[in-house]
Amino acid sequence: MKVGIFGQSNNETTIKYVGQLVDLCSQHDVAIVFEENFYKGFDQLIDAKNFTTFSGYNDLDRDLDYFFSVGGDGTFLRSITFIRDLEIPVIGINTGRLGFLANIQKDSIAAAFNKIINGQYIVQKRSLLGIKTENDNSELNQINFALNEITVTRKNTASMIKVDTMLDGEFLTTYWSDGLIISTPTGSTGYSLSCGGPIISPSSQNIVLTPIAPHSLAVRPLVIPEQTVIELHIDSRADEVLLTLDSRMYTLHNKSKLIIEKCSFSIMTLQLDDQTFIKTLREKLLWGEDKRN
Repeated sequence: MKVGIFGQSNNETTIKYVGQLVDLCSQHDVAIVFEENFYKGFDQLIDAKNFTTFSGYNDLDRDLDYFFSVGGDGTFLRSITFIRDLEIPVIGINTGRLGFLANIQKDSIAAAFNKIINGQYIVQKRSLLGIKTENDNSELNQINFALNEITVTRKNTASMIKVDTMLDGEFLTTYWSDGLIISTPTGSTGYSLSCGGPIISPSSQNIVLTPIAPHSLAVRPLVIPEQTVIELHIDSRADEVLLTLDSRMYTLHNKSKLIIEKCSFSIMTLQLDDQTFIKTLREKLLWGEDKRN
């Protein structure tokens, strides 16, 4: 068996739990491949191991059985830029704060690792959104997908932007707002939720359009089928608008046209028997904290 390990921070907490993960792999004869920049921060911990490294999608081992993301949800989202269409299951170990995606807690690494080794899990497919633009940014053109959401917002102006929106070629509305969030079910508990969007189960085959501070009170979040092709025409008083794909930010020219639709590939995640979506809602959103319960 072979696993990949990726993280974005080399702080004391991360070093401690990566060390625990390395020890568990050693005990079970599991080979490890580290992301190159992450590996550089662990000289004292793993200098005698001389692990193989990778730096990106093109040199990542295709035969990995699992890919461990060590950090928070932001680290998990960054990890999918390495995986893309390789169908390697991504496992999030939460050394961050909330941990919706990175849902294996620090004190449960050993127990979770044993369940993974023994196949005690369910594989969940997570849909992604892809985007096509007229932008000439090479990085955007190569990594033009998002697991959580694609967002268009104003930039360099206090004025709202105008977003003409078409669904499968039919005009929906013009959003006069600070921006528009197009979210997957996975991302429905993120930015979209904070802007009044609904919570959607990860297995739902839907997309959510959530306006950010809309000028009209009649405009509300809209849930649509994931097969819908979304076309956006952006108009701003500034020369540029901001495009965000998960945690990655890009600048677009005003008057840009965007085509957003479901990606042809999915990201694989693991659900252990004690980590259901319902349980995550209770624990992370504190739904069980109501005194009446």
